[in-house]
This record gives sequence, C-alpha cells and structure tokens, in this order.
Amino acid sequence: MLAFHISKMVRQWIRGHNQQVKQTDKGVRILPFLLPTQSPWLTPIEPKWVHAKKAIVEPDGVLSAKQLAERICAHFRCSYEPHLAIVEKVA
Repeated sequence: MLAFHISKMVRQWIRGHNQQVKQTDKGVRILPFLLPTQSPWLTPIEPKWVHAKKAIVEPDGVLSAKQLAERICAHFRCSYEPHLAIVEKVA
C-alpha cells in the first residue's frame, strides 16, 4: 500500500468530505477499506503476470534486456519498441 493512501492528510480530507456530505445531504460518503499489502487474489491482472513469467523467463539462464523485451512482446502480442535512451549532459 502506498503511504499517501493512509496519510494523515488524506484521512483528514475524507473525514471532512464525509462530514460535509452528512450536513448537506449532497454527494456520497467515502468509506476506505485497507487491503492487505500482498493480495494477488484481489488484483485481476496477477494471474496473467504469473503465466507470462512462466512462459518468458528462462529457469536456468539469464536473458539480456533485449531478449526479455522481445519475449514479453511476443507473449503479449505487442510490437517491440526500443527503450528510450536518456543522455545526461553535464555542463
């Protein structure tokens, strides 16, 4: 869970919002529910990542970045786009 999801500022905002909704009877209340930090069964894409990892990764070897990217694109049927290169210029 990201820290800002449970930060004091966010909790105060939700509390104020809910009080305003209750007083004006306009809008909807927000009821936050904290989920476990490791909850793959609550994230629909997790099974896809598991199957992709099994199909792409070499159990006994290390792939280069390009090989990995090509296998990912082949598995998900997307086109391969070269990674951006960010050149830092020092003045």
